[in-house]
Amino acid sequence: GILRSSALLLMVIALAGPRWPDLHTRIETEGIAIVLLVDVSGSMAERDFDWRGEPISRLDAVKKVFHLLVSGNAGPEDTGDQADLSYFQGRPTDLLGLVTFATRPETACPLTLSHSVLLRLLDAEQPRSIPGEAETNISDAIALGLHRLRGTGPRRKVLVLLSDGEHNVPQPQSGWTPRQAAQVANGLDVPIYTIDAGGPGASVKEPMAKAGGELEHAASPGETRAQAVKTLEELAHITHGQYFQARDTKGLLSACRSIDALERMDIQSFQYRRYHEGYPWFALAAFVLFSTALTLERTMWRRIP
Repeated sequence: GILRSSALLLMVIALAGPRWPDLHTRIETEGIAIVLLVDVSGSMAERDFDWRGEPISRLDAVKKVFHLLVSGNAGPEDTGDQADLSYFQGRPTDLLGLVTFATRPETACPLTLSHSVLLRLLDAEQPRSIPGEAETNISDAIALGLHRLRGTGPRRKVLVLLSDGEHNVPQPQSGWTPRQAAQVANGLDVPIYTIDAGGPGASVKEPMAKAGGELEHAASPGETRAQAVKTLEELAHITHGQYFQARDTKGLLSACRSIDALERMDIQSFQYRRYHEGYPWFALAAFVLFSTALTLERTMWRRIP
């Protein structure tokens, strides 16, 4: 009776499908969704940044620093500014996307956890040099970035916008001004961190076209720079983000480190990638007990009428 009852109990447990997690395969929560909006207009080819003493273009400096932001680094020798000992941790659990923009924005990489792919696509980007294609369209870049953040669920969503110039496309496809784009982002609770990579004398390379097709005279470098700063500051202020100046490599590294520290959500999930199934063992034990009970009942426990 005891053997049969124990076997029946074990069979019920087996049918319940018991299992336990493999603690070595616990996975972390996918943190936040970040779309990087990177200016690839003609002025990003200016070689006024440096890396370990060698002059490089603004866009090349952005590539190097964004590599560190995304993948992390082992120490100051990897950053080009050895005096700063604040390291990048990398963002392995975040969904990251890349939108590049000049006169028109393009999705270089949709949101993904395959960060190596995103970085390869970033490395392939070059400043636009064709006349009419090398302007700076911040409004449509933000619109496309917000579109890419749709469908990412309740997780936190962030835009990081890096530009070296003033928005100078008078009729963007979205129909928004940069300020209006920021207001839409704020309504969606998406902060915009703006990084100003323009030098003190940075100016727009392409003259701005009027609605009638005529060319408008370019503003003076000082006016253009002041307007660019004002636009980027407004974008950050409206969306409760933050504005950073990055006039050199050290400033760019400092801006990305600050953003990296501000947007951290190290939450560990209690989901597991793999489970150990327990039902076969309980079923086997039930079979052994039933078999033992039947054998004993036919031999040692056999009742003689």
